[in-house]
Amino acid sequence: MQQQTPAEGQITSERDGHVLVITIDRPAKYNGFTPEMIGQLADAYTSFEEDSELWCAALVANGHHFTAGLQLDRFDITKPLVPPGRIDPLGLQRPRRTKPVVCGVHGICFTIGIELMLATDIVIAAPDTRFAQLEVRRGLMPFGGATTRMVERAGWGNAMRWLLTGGEFDGNEAHRMGLVQELVPAAIVRERTIALAREVAEQAPLAVVETRNSSLRYCEYGEAAAVAEFKPQLQRIAASADFAEGVRSFLERRKAVFCGK
Repeated sequence: MQQQTPAEGQITSERDGHVLVITIDRPAKYNGFTPEMIGQLADAYTSFEEDSELWCAALVANGHHFTAGLQLDRFDITKPLVPPGRIDPLGLQRPRRTKPVVCGVHGICFTIGIELMLATDIVIAAPDTRFAQLEVRRGLMPFGGATTRMVERAGWGNAMRWLLTGGEFDGNEAHRMGLVQELVPAAIVRERTIALAREVAEQAPLAVVETRNSSLRYCEYGEAAAVAEFKPQLQRIAASADFAEGVRSFLERRKAVFCGK
């Protein structure tokens, strides 16, 4: 018999080779987030970060919707959402995640749903996904990263169009603005998200981490800071068994098989 989802909702995790599939699970309430779910999501991200055999994660949701957002009456908005010392799925607090996450959204994706997906690295969405950063319609401002990441990805005018009105836009508009990287039918969002996470996890994990870190350093500190870190990054990569395997596979004209060392 299938286990019933708790009324407070839950976050489940399942290993798929080197991929961790993290699922938002409160479909009866449109996957609206409770404090318990935020804590469990932080726990899942922390477990992913700390497990050397997990190289990529997929963030998806059960039911017809990704999430309707926070259940606001359950939260004190003046306090941090994530417990100290855990990995913040929104990427706003330290310690921070270093490994990649692919996100798949469909149905309703409101408020924290947008902020969670923008905190990941690659986003898959259905064309008819309903996006909205509704906070201003509730007398609130977005506080999970939308005020900065939407500007970074979509540009000032596009971000202000939606942040200042709280209006809805669809997957096609999200794709046009660069918030979403790929559109697929809602029925296969989960499947495609996990498939892409598997593709990332087929690559050398140290090379993936260092590549992501370099891009993140550029976004936060500029080109000079990113370039200055190339030498130590390349020294770490050159000393790895996976780099040696990559060179061998090139010479032998075959696909590399990486071990994560």
